[in-house]
Amino acid sequence: MSNLAGANRTKVCILTSVHLPFDGRVFHKEAKSLVKADYDVALVAQHDTEETVDGIRILPLPKPKNRFDRATRVAWKLLRLALKEDAHVYHFHDPELIPVGLFLKLRGRKVIWDVHEHYPNSIADRYWIPKSMRYVTSRLFDLAERVFVRFFDYVVYTTPIVGERYTRMKVRSERIDNYPIIELSESFAKDPQESVIYLGGMSKIRGIIELIEAFHIVTRKHPKWKLRLVGRASPSSFGEEIKQLISKLNLDENVSLIPWVPYEEKERLSSQASIGIVTYLPYANNVSCLPNKLFDYMLVGLPVVVSNFPQYKEVVETDRCGLIVDPSDPADIAKAIEYLIGHPEEAKKMGENGREAVLRRYNWGNESKKLLRIYRELLDGTAGE
Repeated sequence: MSNLAGANRTKVCILTSVHLPFDGRVFHKEAKSLVKADYDVALVAQHDTEETVDGIRILPLPKPKNRFDRATRVAWKLLRLALKEDAHVYHFHDPELIPVGLFLKLRGRKVIWDVHEHYPNSIADRYWIPKSMRYVTSRLFDLAERVFVRFFDYVVYTTPIVGERYTRMKVRSERIDNYPIIELSESFAKDPQESVIYLGGMSKIRGIIELIEAFHIVTRKHPKWKLRLVGRASPSSFGEEIKQLISKLNLDENVSLIPWVPYEEKERLSSQASIGIVTYLPYANNVSCLPNKLFDYMLVGLPVVVSNFPQYKEVVETDRCGLIVDPSDPADIAKAIEYLIGHPEEAKKMGENGREAVLRRYNWGNESKKLLRIYRELLDGTAGE
């Protein structure tokens, strides 16, 4: 089946019960790339109203009351909307939607499972699962996915460690990294200020406590410098813990909390910083994945300070774009930040190296070509041959 123009365009239905509709990977990268390639794209996601944005029809799901409600009532609503679309390809993003994907496959549709994380490792790190149940839950998911994933037409994933699972399962799969969109960085002029930026969700396993403690050390020598934490805290009680620590360390004038910004605003905020930081702690899923923010920082020419994990080191050391630290040691993090502050020319060169690496390799333009090739293979009937 080929992609046809006009009313006969190939219909794609993207499904997520977890992500908000304007998620970077789901909406701004994959959905927009498909629309640009002349696919008729619908996105089923949590939203207030049905609307069309940038050519993508958003079909709204209600906000769930809790995780169980999301995996039952909301997932049932999602399935009904998906069936009503009667699309040629269904592209789902959340592990709890595996049963939905199976049902759609049994209806004779092409189905893509988009894997964002190493889910067995991620489950083992979940704070809301009782510790005594995490290992068992992780193993059960791993076993169940090994059975069900073979029914899907394609698995797309990020990072080699995540992909190793699907290679061993011998299923048709492709690595599509969550690299940044180059064009977004061209909307803002770089205006570096005396600040360090952290982008993304905040939780204990992402090293936020250690980062704040490190910045407390930094302010002793550099009292004018600021730390901007951009993202939501999870759980909400952790947000209160962060605020209490900031107050306890007398950092109210130095650390600012920005709970949420639209996707397009990340580059503007990053363009106003001088250093980008991602010091996740060594938990299983953190080590398995490469955070989007690393490449977002590099895109706007920021030198980076990152955890000493193999995948992080491969990027930063190969492209000479930042410093490696022990994320569990605030003193080591502070030392790296202070080095970049004290060596502005070297920091500038690191930032330039990082941006050049993104322009050359780590960008969505390259990854979108893989996505579109997968769709062509599926619709031409060559997948699985």
